[in-house]
Amino acid sequence: MTLTPPSVEYGLVSPMLIVLGVAVLGVLVEAFLPRSARYRVQLTLAVGGQIAALVAVVIEWIGLGSSIGRTAVMGAVAVDKPALFLQGTLLLVGLLGTLLIAERRIASEVDAAEGEAGASGLDAFTPMASAVPGSVTEKLATKAGIAQTEIFPLTMFALGGMMLFGASDDLLTMFIALEVFSLPLYLMCGLARRRRLLSQEAALKYFLLGAFSSAFFLYGIALLYGYSGGLSLSGIREHAASSADDTTLALVGIALLSVGVLFKVGAVPFHSWIPDVYQGAPTPVTAFMAAATKIAAFGAMLRIFYVALPGFKDDWRPLMWGIAILTMLVGTVTAVSQSDVKRMLAYSSVAHAGFILTGVIALNDSGVAATLFYLFAYGFSTLGAFAVVSVVRNAAGEEETNMSRWAGLGRNHPLVGVVFSLFLLAFAGIPLTSGFVSKFAVFKAAAEGGAAPLVIVGVCASAVAAYFYVRVIVLMFFTDPPDDAPTVVVPSALSTATVTLSAAITLILGALPQPILDLANTANQFVR
Repeated sequence: MTLTPPSVEYGLVSPMLIVLGVAVLGVLVEAFLPRSARYRVQLTLAVGGQIAALVAVVIEWIGLGSSIGRTAVMGAVAVDKPALFLQGTLLLVGLLGTLLIAERRIASEVDAAEGEAGASGLDAFTPMASAVPGSVTEKLATKAGIAQTEIFPLTMFALGGMMLFGASDDLLTMFIALEVFSLPLYLMCGLARRRRLLSQEAALKYFLLGAFSSAFFLYGIALLYGYSGGLSLSGIREHAASSADDTTLALVGIALLSVGVLFKVGAVPFHSWIPDVYQGAPTPVTAFMAAATKIAAFGAMLRIFYVALPGFKDDWRPLMWGIAILTMLVGTVTAVSQSDVKRMLAYSSVAHAGFILTGVIALNDSGVAATLFYLFAYGFSTLGAFAVVSVVRNAAGEEETNMSRWAGLGRNHPLVGVVFSLFLLAFAGIPLTSGFVSKFAVFKAAAEGGAAPLVIVGVCASAVAAYFYVRVIVLMFFTDPPDDAPTVVVPSALSTATVTLSAAITLILGALPQPILDLANTANQFVR
């Protein structure tokens, strides 16, 4: 018996290989370079690797021309325009997220100064320019040493897994990608030096819930394999179309598989990890995770339902209707009662998962294009919002997320208030922001797909959601500040670039959305 060696089309999967290769190099840097040299090398590797991968994505997009795409690595990976669009979006978001993560310094003698740093509430992600004159923050920030540079390879591993997750054309590869990007995120969530117990608790909860989710996902894969005799997405679709077998096994498998993906998108009732993790994780990690995880998970969901399971649409669409309605309503209503800015943004993220689900439920080409555009726009708005949160600090240099302490912030620091208001208005779907175009696109696609009642629920939920976004704006600009109002830290070039670019993209997508809409419309066909 002759065994045929597997064929790997390295050029077609080069964006993922570049990112994962940089991650491996980052591990070697941690092992062999002196501590003082790691920060610059890791940052250069991460940024350079993502730019190189983005160039590779553009080259592949141009190379596809008018064709839909093809599969690679023996059918395990799809190289089509939806996958390339998602990968390009992830790399752009990841690049800005990396800059935000890089915006932190701590003393090289941090271990020796542990008691002093703990007393001041210092965080491994304290911006370099956040030093309060004469404080412990200033003394530590002026040191040359850098701590926790291992977060760069962890970020690259997570990004590589996310890029593969939305491009996987068989369920086993999808499961591997899920674990590749989930495990680094569990570690990254527990890296905060300030409020360590809260951060570690969040990481543990995320890990435990993620483990249960992965188990459901894997069990669903096993049942679908038992039904179809294969793991290929197109193979499952073809078996369903040509076979008259009992579908009970397939339906149970679809339900379990959906649990795994719905956990990652943060849909109700699988959203319980989001508020705790968003609040406990270091804010730059929260920003990266909130934006990138949703892009990757919805990319995988689109591929599963549009490529493998269109024949079961009468079975899974009613279930998704119910989940989308619950997600929009629970996320919106719960966000109204939040007193912490990060938890409010977390429940806002839950509500947005419901809005994006309406595009998935549409099950038409417009639904794919609208969902891709929504993910692109939402990723930058979320990243920018958390970047602003990371620079609002009190006199001790700690992040200030208590909403009552944000009173009068817009008066004392107009630029910060205006930029944060822009992101909130985008979340609310106000015209001339990216959020309005995004919601209009997914609602229009859902109406065309026969889900008009779902659109009505979505519009009502959006109206309610506008309340808690506007409430924060009123608090910042029209409420008297407390006596000990938080001090806004002047960020350095890295975090300034993140906020500026995110705000610019949010405005441009609201005023001139057509180029990205056209790009998304050309990426609405999956290779089958």
